[in-house]
Amino acid sequence: MRRQKGILQNIAQRLDIPQDIVLDLPRITMLGNKQLLIENHKGIIEYTSSLVRVKLNQGELYVHGQNLLLGNLQTEQILIEGTIAEVKYDT
Repeated sequence: MRRQKGILQNIAQRLDIPQDIVLDLPRITMLGNKQLLIENHKGIIEYTSSLVRVKLNQGELYVHGQNLLLGNLQTEQILIEGTIAEVKYDT
């Protein structure tokens, strides 16, 4: 499995293809501490106003904060808004 991942990374670099596409990785974009955009996710595990847990291909993403709201829910994209205090990627 590691060898295959290494081969895919090498191909992506040589062909100038983003690794998130080749390796099925999430793309996480944060705007200050107010918005967090998660692309290429596998679903929401838990949602409260202080915690959002998102399933990723390899592990989970924990978003802790205050007044967290889900916006722009799409098949492959989630926008979390509120006051974000901590983001943790657990593999």
